[in-house]
Amino acid sequence: MDNLGDIRLFVAAATLGSLSAAGRKLGLSPAAASARLGKLESQLHTQLFERSTRMLRLTDEGRMYLAHCRHALQTLDDARAALQLGRASVSGALRVSATSDFGRSVLRHWLDEFNALHPQVNFTLVLSDSLSHLLQDDIDLAIRFGVPADSSMIAKRLADNRRVLCASPEYIDARGMPQHPDDLRDWDFVLLTSASGIANQWQFAHEGETVGFTAPIERARLTNDGAIAREWAAQGRGAVMKSIWDVGADLHAGTLKIVAPQWRCPDAPVHALFQRTQYMAPRVRALLDFLEQRFADAAQPLMPFLR
Repeated sequence: MDNLGDIRLFVAAATLGSLSAAGRKLGLSPAAASARLGKLESQLHTQLFERSTRMLRLTDEGRMYLAHCRHALQTLDDARAALQLGRASVSGALRVSATSDFGRSVLRHWLDEFNALHPQVNFTLVLSDSLSHLLQDDIDLAIRFGVPADSSMIAKRLADNRRVLCASPEYIDARGMPQHPDDLRDWDFVLLTSASGIANQWQFAHEGETVGFTAPIERARLTNDGAIAREWAAQGRGAVMKSIWDVGADLHAGTLKIVAPQWRCPDAPVHALFQRTQYMAPRVRALLDFLEQRFADAAQPLMPFLR
């Protein structure tokens, strides 16, 4: 804690992109700001910035340190605010991450509802279908289907989730409803891609039989955006593997239909991921409680598809 002021200077410099501007914000001269940053780097035995007369750029080590520092400073600020008010204050900045389709079609509306209850919370919504390094992305709360194997964050289960292969009714009528995964060999597909590769290998189970299936890439459209994948499937471009939470509205509207519904893929329950910290910010706790209730309410219309 004895170099807390130096850490605040570092975070301000990274945010503003200027050491002199950060110094002015904290009431320091350019020379004093430079000396304090140098002292911090010396204590860490690490160069945090690449500096020139016209540029201030974080090093890889600096970016990693910045993410941890921001969380640490925010936790301290939250604790001070809670003590000053004598109660938990639901206010401040919240960075939330979700997959692109679920974020656009469902979560953004829930965040609007939460904001109506807590107008002093400011949201940043980061949409990505990749399992990015959530700590370096400075995420407070992430919603994911399943739990990333390499995540250091705490995972709290929010809801059941069934993954389903679905296609437009017109496409199914033209091809015929498959009775077995092997019947999919001549189908077209819409596949999701990410840094880890193309998600085209699936497991189906029915009455004790388990069958693996690999969707042929040569008969597929590829995208890294889940919302586009769902729209292409609804347009009759092929079958797509999606979370029931992504396609629930389409199934009710009849724009998509589950393919071979008697064959189930492994479930991937919905989890909230958040940082391991002894003190959870009141706004994070409030949002977590809110989302838990919203998932419970929204699950009722999906129950016929979740079974």
